[in-house]
Amino acid sequence: MIAVVDDEESVRKAVVRLLQAAGHPARGFASGRDFLTSWHFDRPDCLLLDLQMADLSGTEVQKALNEAGAQFPVVIITAHDSPNAREECMREGAVAYLCKPLDERLLFNALSLALGSLH
Repeated sequence: MIAVVDDEESVRKAVVRLLQAAGHPARGFASGRDFLTSWHFDRPDCLLLDLQMADLSGTEVQKALNEAGAQFPVVIITAHDSPNAREECMREGAVAYLCKPLDERLLFNALSLALGSLH
């Protein structure tokens, strides 16, 4: 299952639908807090994580997952790119960093890199 964490409902739903249409189970989460309270019950194969969210930032979610010993790949998505944010996300272990609006080809390439099995 690919978890999609984005507080922008239209983006979250569109990405979940895109992944499901491509044959990949996906589940959306409206906030970093929602995801953090449930990931250990339904562990994802990969996390697609928005960087700027109202409750917790993507970086804060990454740090919490690292502290908890989570062992799944993270792909960051953002509408507000900056070199510092990119560096911090990659330092925290993100396998890819994508800018919105998402390019479908780049998204699936990043997920393929993260999972080693998508195309």
